[in-house]
Amino acid sequence: MTSARAAPRDSRDPGLAEVRAFWEANPLWTGESAHPPGSRPFFEEHRQVVIGDCLGGTLDPRTLPAPAHRHRVLDLGCGPGFWSIELGAGGCTGLVSADLTLNALRLTRARCAAYGLRSLLTQQNAERLGFPDDAFAHVNCQGVIHHTPDPEACVQEIARVLQPGGTASISVYYRNAFLRFWPALSWLGRLLHAAGARLRGRGREAIFRLSDADEIVRTFDGAGNPIGRCYSREEFLALLRPHFAVEETFLHLFPSRTLPFRLPRALHTFLDKRAGFMIYASLRKVPR
Repeated sequence: MTSARAAPRDSRDPGLAEVRAFWEANPLWTGESAHPPGSRPFFEEHRQVVIGDCLGGTLDPRTLPAPAHRHRVLDLGCGPGFWSIELGAGGCTGLVSADLTLNALRLTRARCAAYGLRSLLTQQNAERLGFPDDAFAHVNCQGVIHHTPDPEACVQEIARVLQPGGTASISVYYRNAFLRFWPALSWLGRLLHAAGARLRGRGREAIFRLSDADEIVRTFDGAGNPIGRCYSREEFLALLRPHFAVEETFLHLFPSRTLPFRLPRALHTFLDKRAGFMIYASLRKVPR
């Protein structure tokens, strides 16, 4: 079995141990939900927010594998299990849910039990996966590699464990117009904060007051989050193309729940598609 090696990093950069420690202590959606982590209301609230606020109101079918690739599916960076459940409910078999942290796997196990679905759970480092070459027909990896010390190694590993012709869906934070022009728009953020705009929990209540766009991205998942990157479309494609044929890219994630007023549904859907903060790529591994 081949394995990717992480590129050399500046010794001051956050390493894997810091990333693991943060996410072990702060699993996704904990600290934001009013419900006990692992409870049915916790999972139902999380699904409602992901679909309604992060995906523009509907589960985009482009995030799911085609029928020919719904066997031997890896959900990499499963977090609290949202995508594992959606993949299982969508007919995927041989499902494997992997995460860097044990607390995420505990939540995924509880979520699978609550919804009557099965997945093999395994603790994995996305930079050095413990699976053989060509092990999966599809890999789902949503909002994960932008938190890793070595995203290039993660992409290489995803390609390695995919069978030739296999598919993947990968998403990362997107440097949209708001982030690109935030130095000129930070006054708007301060105004929204004064009006009551907030991202609840995890030390993010003053996120709209931040003047640095990269700090906004890092802080979005928690004030103590050691790594959070965003990419332009060109940067994202450059990361993917050494290993994949890119079939499509598209945007989602306009977090209207942070605003002090309710966006009309049509406007939220428009902003989600045209000014989303997450870029998705539908990929195919091309035989070499």
